[in-house]
Amino acid sequence: MLVSLAAITNPLAVRCFALCIMIKTIFWIGVQNALLILGVLNLMNRFIYLVSFIGNKGMKDKGVVKVLTETQFLLHVVHIFFCFIGLFWDELFYSILFFDLIYGEETLLNVIRSVTRNVRSLLLTAMLALILVYLFSIVGYLFLKQDFKVSVSPRCTTTSPERLQSLRDKLNSELRNAQVCRQDDGSCNNTDPSSMWSNPANDSINNNTEYTKRISTEEIEEYLCDGPDSIEENHCESLLMCIITTLNEGLRNGGGIGDILRKPSQSEGILFLGRVVYDLLFFFILIIIVLNLIFGVIIDTFADLRSEKQQKDDVLRNTCFICGLERKSFDNKTVSFETHVKEEHNMWHYLYFVVLVKVKDPTEFTGPESYVYNQVKESRLEWFPRMQAMSLSADDEAVENNDVRSLLTQLEGTSNLVKSLSRQLQDLQDQVTEQRRKQQRLNIINPHNHLQQFNK
Repeated sequence: MLVSLAAITNPLAVRCFALCIMIKTIFWIGVQNALLILGVLNLMNRFIYLVSFIGNKGMKDKGVVKVLTETQFLLHVVHIFFCFIGLFWDELFYSILFFDLIYGEETLLNVIRSVTRNVRSLLLTAMLALILVYLFSIVGYLFLKQDFKVSVSPRCTTTSPERLQSLRDKLNSELRNAQVCRQDDGSCNNTDPSSMWSNPANDSINNNTEYTKRISTEEIEEYLCDGPDSIEENHCESLLMCIITTLNEGLRNGGGIGDILRKPSQSEGILFLGRVVYDLLFFFILIIIVLNLIFGVIIDTFADLRSEKQQKDDVLRNTCFICGLERKSFDNKTVSFETHVKEEHNMWHYLYFVVLVKVKDPTEFTGPESYVYNQVKESRLEWFPRMQAMSLSADDEAVENNDVRSLLTQLEGTSNLVKSLSRQLQDLQDQVTEQRRKQQRLNIINPHNHLQQFNK
C-alpha cells in the first residue's frame, strides 16, 4: 500500500497508470465508446484548464482585445475547438491534438523556433533560390526546351457525368457481347466482364443497364481505364511550365535538374558541352550552396537554442532562485546547496508568503508582513535577500572569530618576543655601560699607560 502511494506521487507513474486505464477501457467497452468517454473527459479538462489559466494570468481584468491577442489563450481555445469537433463530428480531428506535445516540450519548441527565429534570413535565401531557378528556367526555355521530356503516369478519372456515362455504356456493350458469345458457343476469346462482379449467368441482356448502374465508379475505372502505364510529356512548352518543372524537379532531385532531362549524346557537340555546364552549374549553385545555406541557418539556430537551454538548465540547477548565490558558494560550508534551496530559501515558501500577505487583513499585519506587502504592491524586489544567506553569514562570523583568535595568538607571541628582545637589549646596554666605567677607572689609576697607548 505504501509503495503504491509513493508511486502515485511520481508523475511518470501517474502517466503510465492513466495509459493503462485507457488501454483497458478500449478493450472493455470498445474503441468508439472509449473515444467518446475520453473525448468528454478531455473537453471538460481543457475547459477547467482554460478557466484556471484566465484566473492565474489575471486576464479577467484585462480588455477583450488584450485577451484575444494572448498567444497562449488562443492556443487553448484552438485546442478546445478541435476537442469539440472531434467529439461531435469526426474522431479523426483528435489527431491534431498531438501538436500539444510540441507546446509542452521545450526541445520540440526549439525545433520550431529554429525556423521561425531567423525567418527573415531564410526568406531572403529562399528568394535568392527562386531568382536562380528563374534564370535557369529562362536558359532551359530558350535553348533546352526539347530536353524537358518527363515520364508521367496519367490518372484515369471520371469526374464528368459524360465520361462516367460513356464508360458505363462501354461496359454495357461488353457485357452484351459476352452474353451473346455464351449463348452461341462460348468460344469467345474476350474476357467476360461479369466474372469480375457478382452478375448471375442467367441475367438477361435487358438487365445489363441496371446491372452496370450498381457497379461503383472505382470498379469501372479499374476495368475500363486502359492505356500505357507512363507516357512522356514536354514540361517546358511555356516559360511558366518550365519554371514550375525546374523548381519542382530540380530542387527535389539529388543531382539537380539534370536527373530528369534527356541524356544528351556526345556526338551533339556544343549542345553536349552546354548541357554539362548547365547541369553542373545548377548542381553546385542551387543544390550544394543555396540549399546548404538554408540548412545551415536552421541548424545553427537550433544549436544556439540548445546552448541557451543548457545554460538555463545550468542556472536553475546551480543557482539559488531567491538569493542568486551559486553552488560553489556553499562548498566547504556547514550547509550544502541542496539544503539551502530546499529549507532556507525555498521559492515555494516565498510564494506562499506572498499569497498570505495578499489575502490577509492589512490591519493584522506584523512589521515584516507590512513591509513585504508594500514591496509586492509596488512590484519591488528589495525584500529578497540578494547574494546573502543566514547560513553563510553564520559561517562567515565563525570564520571571522577564528581569524581574530588566531591574530590574537600571533599578537601575544609577538609581544612576548618583543619583551624578550627588550630585556636582552637592556642587558647588553648594561654590560656596555659597565665596560665603559671600568675603562674610565683604569685611565684614572694609570694615565701614563693610557697616553702611550694613545701615541701608539
